[in-house]
Amino acid sequence: MTVETRKMNCITCPMGCEMTVTIENGVVTNVVGNTCPRGKKYAEIEVTAPKRMLTSTVKINGGVLPLLPVVSQSPLPKESILDCAKELRKIIVEAPIVAGQVICGNILGLGVNIVASRDLPKVQ
Repeated sequence: MTVETRKMNCITCPMGCEMTVTIENGVVTNVVGNTCPRGKKYAEIEVTAPKRMLTSTVKINGGVLPLLPVVSQSPLPKESILDCAKELRKIIVEAPIVAGQVICGNILGLGVNIVASRDLPKVQ
């Protein structure tokens, strides 16, 4: 049986609780230092399957700017972030674009859409 202790800061709210997490055989068995139940849940997810939001840009033709800011609609597995960013580098969209428009559906088969995070009109 392997036992590991990690210190981490909770990022679910502005409190930023410093927590000590005990992990036995890959399973969180104890969380100390969190002031609410969200901290425990955050620690469990962060240890077993960390996820992150992805914000990036893609090229756009005919827009008032050369790049369109995009964001994932939900968090992606942390280990897939760089591969997703590489995939976004291949994408070129045509103006106009509206905020929330799907730019890349189901990126890398992960079940997460990448959407425009702002309107970008066509050059007149």
